[in-house]
Amino acid sequence: MDQPPRIGRYSLVRRVGAGGFATVWLARDEQLDAEVAVKILSDNWVEDEDVRRRFLAEGRFLRKVDSLYVVGVHDIGEADDGRPFMVLTYADGGTLADRIKAGSLEIAEAVRIITQVGRGLKHLHSRGVLHRDVKPANVLFRTDPAGDRAMLSDLGLGKSLAEVSRITMPGGTPSYVAPEQVRGERLDHRADLYSLGAVAYAAFTGQAPHGVASLGAVMQIDSPPPSMTTIRDDIPDAIDVVVRRALEPDRDKRWPDLDSFLNALRDAHTTGEIPPALVPAAEMPTPAAPPADVDQATALASSNQPTVATPAGRGRSRVIAAVAAIILAAAGAYGGYELVQTRPTTVEYQNLSVEVPRDWSQKAERSEGPALLVSTDTANWSKSTDVDGVYVGVIDGTSLPRTTTPPPGCTAVPGENQDIGGRQAVLFRYTCNEANSVYERFVQYPGGKLLQVQVREDNAGRRQTVLDSASYLPPGG
Repeated sequence: MDQPPRIGRYSLVRRVGAGGFATVWLARDEQLDAEVAVKILSDNWVEDEDVRRRFLAEGRFLRKVDSLYVVGVHDIGEADDGRPFMVLTYADGGTLADRIKAGSLEIAEAVRIITQVGRGLKHLHSRGVLHRDVKPANVLFRTDPAGDRAMLSDLGLGKSLAEVSRITMPGGTPSYVAPEQVRGERLDHRADLYSLGAVAYAAFTGQAPHGVASLGAVMQIDSPPPSMTTIRDDIPDAIDVVVRRALEPDRDKRWPDLDSFLNALRDAHTTGEIPPALVPAAEMPTPAAPPADVDQATALASSNQPTVATPAGRGRSRVIAAVAAIILAAAGAYGGYELVQTRPTTVEYQNLSVEVPRDWSQKAERSEGPALLVSTDTANWSKSTDVDGVYVGVIDGTSLPRTTTPPPGCTAVPGENQDIGGRQAVLFRYTCNEANSVYERFVQYPGGKLLQVQVREDNAGRRQTVLDSASYLPPGG
């Protein structure tokens, strides 16, 4: 069937991709003067009610999450010929599969991309959705002023966590799917964790973990893939151990959750050392008992770690025993507790969520409308800009502000227009003293709502991470 030059208010520019069930076009939204992607069900599937249902379900799943790291759905409709379509965030930077075809990625670049994809998965899981088909071809890139951003796409196999708590039909891409998904077992978030580990393996080495070509072959996998260091000799042992643990066929031996995996990957990259929870007991000092005021949940998070195998021939023991390191006594002891406390954690309140360092106290309190305030010192938030923290709230507004009132003692830089996940936004920067800056972003939402995010943090990397992680799910969205 010849494609018409337009669908609804969207003029089609060129085809950018095609799969077994749908075609994706670069299009222009003429009312908003913006580039978008239009995904249209292939004409030979129009009469198949099951395929139509899955196509529309993908749109609903994507609409459930509002994340910088998941492709957004902006509209859905039906073409004149009866085919359903959805309008998505346009990713102009190609796919991760395209980049991997050119060879393995730089270590830092791979860590950045896997971290962003992991954040997208966390946002999906927090909204009760399992992706079930995480692979390089479903990781898209969108160009931003500061570089590019990885986004998860294609939830054609996505299911609600309530659905996958029951036995499900096998499915997925052989090189990246978790074994339990192929066996049709009850699934949880660790299935997506396995797939993310497989994507990480491919990003670091340029090839999929096991190279299997069929779902039947996946059921024969009984151990993690070969060490990445046998494929690429500049990969640190620490990163190899972290990634291969995510690829344990037995999900009980994997990382318990995405946060654990992403934190360990970051630590392995920044320190070059195997994360404390995976270091052999013989190589660690004897831990002292934690003080009474140590948060019990934090203590538990670093204990009871499964056994993991290290790469052969790299000068370390082949089996890593479980250890729990919270605080080690006296001088020279390893500061495991401090490392655990500074890892990020997600805080949610009503329709808002934000990722913050663990060393910030976590407090969510209601103001006018849904809002949360997370700070190291909430009592002094209004008194000093030196207090690290974030305020996330939703206010009424049909247009973005042109100016704002800086915090006391601060000066403002003119606002910078931005595109955040396909939504119009403006960022204001306030310079308050030599050591501290405050960033404030407003993001436009339908229905006359603005997401307001203000971050006070003197570390530029942490400040940007907190700012970008804030998200809002409109009621009914």
